[in-house]
Amino acid sequence: MAGRVDRVLNTALAGEKSAVLNVSVPELLSDAVPVAGVIQEAVGRPGVGVIGHWMVQELFRRSSLYDGLIDSLASPNPTLRAAAARVCSAARMTDSVLWIGDLLDDPDPGVRDAAVRALSRLGGRRSVDLLMAGAGRIPLYRLAIALSRAASDIDIEALMRQPASEKAAVATVLACGLRRDVLRVSPLLGIAHDRRWPGPVRLAACTALATIGDRSAADGLHRLALGDPDAVIKTGADRAYRRLVKRAVGR
Repeated sequence: MAGRVDRVLNTALAGEKSAVLNVSVPELLSDAVPVAGVIQEAVGRPGVGVIGHWMVQELFRRSSLYDGLIDSLASPNPTLRAAAARVCSAARMTDSVLWIGDLLDDPDPGVRDAAVRALSRLGGRRSVDLLMAGAGRIPLYRLAIALSRAASDIDIEALMRQPASEKAAVATVLACGLRRDVLRVSPLLGIAHDRRWPGPVRLAACTALATIGDRSAADGLHRLALGDPDAVIKTGADRAYRRLVKRAVGR
């Protein structure tokens, strides 16, 4: 199935406006993981861009699959709901964002996880807003990973400036590290040193700075490790400093 999808996708992206995918929605969803993989690879190629995303969506419309895939997000079968989230997000079907957002409250944990991954893949402000609205129900590590992929620089800046909760702040700071966002080194150092921030947020800032690995953060982390009155922050800063120095030497 994935091979058939790949061949037709390549034809459509080459400009063939009559290309049609002769499969049914149940067939597509029965092999959702590899199918989503080939779609993701196709739309993620250099030069594909927004026009390419539109061409893929038009292919699904011509093939009478588009509406059926979105309808499957409300299927009574949790396996189909999760599969539909994977395929819709891989195909950058923006009409599915709100439906997938509803799945963050799904009773099935596999569907909830698929929804988080789907929103991170779709990206954009609506996806970020939905992820943050559901932050209390998403494991911290998964939320940070999703934000690192879904959020734009503007989104990250807004979230750092006015986080909705302590968990949201921690996830945002960790996302900066996962993005290797060198431009955030100075703000992260500010958070790490500012005792008005909750301890977990300051600790996350130290972790993010070590993950980014920029040498300009070394002195600030070292001072924090030597002089902060909070033993947990001191230990975290020292660990981050040593990790950063080790990485710098390794380069």
